[in-house]
Amino acid sequence: MQTFRTEAIILRRTNYGEADRILTLLTPERGKISAIAKSVRKSKSKLAGGLELFATSDITIAEGRSELGLITSARLVHFYGNILHDYERLQLGYELTRLINRITETVTEPEFYILLRDGFHYLDELAIDHRLVELWFRLQFIALLGRGLNLSTDSSGARLNAELAYMFDFQEMAFNEKSTGTFTAEHIKLLRLATVKTPAVLRQVGGIDTIIDDCLQLVRALEQ
Repeated sequence: MQTFRTEAIILRRTNYGEADRILTLLTPERGKISAIAKSVRKSKSKLAGGLELFATSDITIAEGRSELGLITSARLVHFYGNILHDYERLQLGYELTRLINRITETVTEPEFYILLRDGFHYLDELAIDHRLVELWFRLQFIALLGRGLNLSTDSSGARLNAELAYMFDFQEMAFNEKSTGTFTAEHIKLLRLATVKTPAVLRQVGGIDTIIDDCLQLVRALEQ
């Protein structure tokens, strides 16, 4: 059997037999792969400590005739343990993993691995509002899908005006001027910043509590 070594994130794990576990792994070089960890659920397993959720692991996999590889060694590179101790971060961690698991059925670009890894990193930082992590992650996610927001012009091609209010038109995928619109200059500013800045930088922006939920509602809807 040939072996290869890779860094990986566990997207899904399924118990198999009495002590084995089948893992769906995301790797930077090979995209999504499946492998079995033999006897990993036994108390004395040498693999168990290196195969955690919300972590990056250094894994060696043996390949044979089966599409299912065999994990022969595993070592934690980084465990983002703070995610497990906060319910909202935990649920968001599962949601981000679900998004990446779904899209990597058809795409294998390493950017998705990097995005999920960085998403875990920022979720692990308790000083960063988890909503900022979600906003940043979803904007990067839709940009990788080629569906990034137009934050420069409205549906008519006119530049967005800081003095006006807007609604978002999902058919046109653009903002439309409307006096009773939800989105103001502050919303647009936050969306622009979250497109190009990390959550570590975004946490320094003041006055987001009144606008971030509107922004999150918009970017969540873009994935539908």
